[in-house]
Amino acid sequence: MTSYCDHCGRPAVEGDHAACGAARVMEPPRYCASCRRRMVVQVTPRGWSARCAEHGSLSG
Repeated sequence: MTSYCDHCGRPAVEGDHAACGAARVMEPPRYCASCRRRMVVQVTPRGWSARCAEHGSLSG
């Protein structure tokens, strides 16, 4: 099973994702790491939630 970068959506094994990791410190994930689908993201003053139609929800 291929895993994907949850920030840029590219395969995790391709290229350098250091910039993605740095951006993820301040931002919620945008792509599902399992299937690469764009997630529905909601940011609130207390945190964030992200939902993949196939794999469910994450929060932080």
